[in-house]
Amino acid sequence: MSTTPAPDVPARLHADEVYTDTLLVRRLLSAQFPQWAALPVQVFASAGSDHVLYRLGDHLAVRLPRLARAAGQTEQDLRWLPRLAPGLPLRVPEPLALGQPGEGYPWTWGVYRWLPGEPAFQDRLSDLTQAAQDLAGFIRALQATDPLDGPVADPASLERGAPLRNRDAWTRENIGRLPDDLDRAALEAAWDAALQAPDWLHAPVWLHGDLQSGNLLAEEGQLSAVIDFGSLRRGDPACELAVAWNWLNAPARAVFRKALDVDAATWARGRGWALSIAVAEIPYYLHTNPTMVARSRFALGQVLGELEE
Repeated sequence: MSTTPAPDVPARLHADEVYTDTLLVRRLLSAQFPQWAALPVQVFASAGSDHVLYRLGDHLAVRLPRLARAAGQTEQDLRWLPRLAPGLPLRVPEPLALGQPGEGYPWTWGVYRWLPGEPAFQDRLSDLTQAAQDLAGFIRALQATDPLDGPVADPASLERGAPLRNRDAWTRENIGRLPDDLDRAALEAAWDAALQAPDWLHAPVWLHGDLQSGNLLAEEGQLSAVIDFGSLRRGDPACELAVAWNWLNAPARAVFRKALDVDAATWARGRGWALSIAVAEIPYYLHTNPTMVARSRFALGQVLGELEE
């Protein structure tokens, strides 16, 4: 959770985004959680696209979905994160209360304990290689957790954890929508190569599903927390590897792969996931979220660079 203050009204990233501000948050708290209503409220800047975050006093945060697609995450967090957190080596969000629709706001929302830190961009880390090892440890621990009857990726869907090949037509369409300065032919070839990798045929494992710098926090140069579990489910672990290209450079990526002991097929699918996610994000966020676009451009450069080695 970033510690960068923002104006009272958060920037709107989508035309269909629901409007929120500090006054709305105060009204919701007064009506539903009066024990926190007197605490100061301040919106915080975020490159995230699905939620808006408000700092509540020194130790709490209010998190509200921006869009209908993000509704219901607090319920999921309350169900699963307290059960997963004890076995994880990095901190994760701690939901404290579930807010109900009200005051003109249409969805459930959450009050969380504040997690200190800044988004774990490369320039905020003392040692990217160490951060790669730390994240690999988190992934190993999450995947080793008892399934707990957790949700499983729909095998016929495009969602994280489902078979990569399901995204073929959609990914090719997005490649065609990329800006002209990106090498569409090279990306098509990279995508073709990823699709040659065999499917995951083992039991589904727990996945965060959206590992990238905006969902990783750093303190004093060290990776400290993983946030935003909106894509949490069980499935093919390849999608979890997209972070190797959207966050890490080549030397750190090699350390990351070794630490996870990833087989060649899963690594190839992971590279395909990094490509598929990036080519979708660039045209969608081209004019609304420069941070996300920059991250996706970096990912495509890393994907193509690795294939050229």
